[in-house]
Amino acid sequence: MREILKMVVVLSIICGLAGLSLASLKQFTAPYIVEQELTFVQGPAIASVFDDFDNDPVKDRKTFQLPETGEKVTVFPARRDGRLLGVAFETKGQGYGGDLGIMVGFNFQPEGVQGIGVTTMKETPGIGARVAKHGFTGQFRGHALTDLEFRSQGGDIDAVSGATVSSTAAMHSVKKALHIYTSLKGQFTEAFGTEAP
Repeated sequence: MREILKMVVVLSIICGLAGLSLASLKQFTAPYIVEQELTFVQGPAIASVFDDFDNDPVKDRKTFQLPETGEKVTVFPARRDGRLLGVAFETKGQGYGGDLGIMVGFNFQPEGVQGIGVTTMKETPGIGARVAKHGFTGQFRGHALTDLEFRSQGGDIDAVSGATVSSTAAMHSVKKALHIYTSLKGQFTEAFGTEAP
């Protein structure tokens, strides 16, 4: 009985130390993981949305809080010659294989959607993955803030044939981004310290 108790105590100590080590490792690596995601996932998505900026949107990013929900949103500003052209931020929709992350950019003048870029995707290769292709994403470039709907719902965006769930997830992300943009628009020029055109 004594031997069993001794083994239980030793095993408990080993498990406790292993758990503490893993928790410490996670806490230590978390900032590096975030930085890698910003540099290698969100940075390229921003570059695919805005093509005429001369600042570093990742370094200039700021976090905003939605007044109605308290949700925090990281906003990336795009500037040219010190002038704030627009902003971009990531939203997510539930796709066929999991979360579908979309970086949505908005222009201030003329006001509209600058474009979208896919940040994270687990959709079916060859079918759902086509939402990341230019044929789908290109439809949003320069689009007005109104009528952001599929043709079947009265808009002018074509869903990807055979990928209804993925297309719907992308559209949900864009609409969510539009809601965030309209809720926070008044805070952008003040927060980023430049005047909107």
